[in-house]
Amino acid sequence: MIMTDQGETGEAITILLVEDDAPTCWRLQDALVKAGYEVRTAGTLGEARSALAVRAPRVLLTDLRLPDGHGVELIRETRRRFPDTEIMVISALGDEESVISAITVGATGYLLKDAFPTDIATTVRDLVAGHSPISASIARFIVRRTQSSSEPPPGPALNTAKLTPREIDILWGIAKGFSYAEIASHLGLSRQTVPGHIKNIYRKLEVHTRSEAVFEAVQQGLIKL
Repeated sequence: MIMTDQGETGEAITILLVEDDAPTCWRLQDALVKAGYEVRTAGTLGEARSALAVRAPRVLLTDLRLPDGHGVELIRETRRRFPDTEIMVISALGDEESVISAITVGATGYLLKDAFPTDIATTVRDLVAGHSPISASIARFIVRRTQSSSEPPPGPALNTAKLTPREIDILWGIAKGFSYAEIASHLGLSRQTVPGHIKNIYRKLEVHTRSEAVFEAVQQGLIKL
């Protein structure tokens, strides 16, 4: 089965799965392959780096605790070298430090290992469509963290990044969790132009992920959630 609904080329989505626990890796790989994805696996940070040197995947799914290093290193390197690769953490680590570190350096999704393999396979579809899947327990503490932060002083929107009205509209769509296709349809744009606008937004806001872009936009008063 080829995942033709993920892109206009009709090609299977390529995934690099980085997991050192063999039984867990087998279960995840089996679910992903049955869902139609093309999967390569790596059990260490070194193996993952070697795999990335051969070919950049469309999606990187990585654990954080690896035998020879930390997954955050891999996320940072992948985001810098391959900005179009979607990155999702699948880890038993659900503490605030691990989550914030992974998201800050470039992860766009974060699932705990208590998720079913078939659910993770389905979630990859959402990730590629432009969403940021996050386990419910993690989402709750991110919300609490945001709510506990001090309110910005009242005043006019700053827009220090000089975003255009179109870019602000696209940011709003990102914040609402819309896919690239949904944003394009809502704004009357071509689906192919949305990623280019988003890259400009990231550059102007000096961020690397959707969650960081939304946070900065809210801080500057450009959008309201």
